[in-house]
Amino acid sequence: MLEKTQQLPQEQLIDTDYFIYCLEAVEDIEIDQVTETQNKLGQLTLHYGVASIYNTCDTIEGLEASLDALVLDDHNFKDYEIIYLVIKGEANSICLNNYYYSLQEIAEMFEGRLDGKILHFSNAKVLDLDEEEAQYFLDITGAKGVSGYGNERNDMSSSNLDIAFFNLFKEDDNMLDVVEELHQKHYKTCKLLDFRLYY
Repeated sequence: MLEKTQQLPQEQLIDTDYFIYCLEAVEDIEIDQVTETQNKLGQLTLHYGVASIYNTCDTIEGLEASLDALVLDDHNFKDYEIIYLVIKGEANSICLNNYYYSLQEIAEMFEGRLDGKILHFSNAKVLDLDEEEAQYFLDITGAKGVSGYGNERNDMSSSNLDIAFFNLFKEDDNMLDVVEELHQKHYKTCKLLDFRLYY
């Protein structure tokens, strides 16, 4: 399977019942390099005790294989509340290997398999869905929500805000309360990046 996995030692995984599953698009999965996202996920574990699994993909097949492996083979899948996607793209699409795939296509690929999960996009791509597109995605996949950012800020990564968001979920699993608290604690950054949640 075309993927790289970074997993925490088993004893660290046992203490937590809350995980982040991160999938990052890279130019070439054969090139081994530590990304900013990996460093931030390391900080999330170190400072907040939130464990994560990190994978990379460079094609749509790689994305599908990674999420399939998560859904079908990972017995802790029910413990992942958030699937964190660090993938470039446009308002209603993602871009892998210079090909664009609409979120509608992604929804059909994972029909009924993201039950109760929140899909969170970093600001590597703008997330801008109309009501119908968002509803279609949620209905088809079974996801609880899709979140991301409306402003593309090349000068500013969303990773610190992403981590704050994930950490708040550790304390409270009410999605709307978490978003409200995120806005209270990080109002300026939420506004700058235009944090948004479709549910």
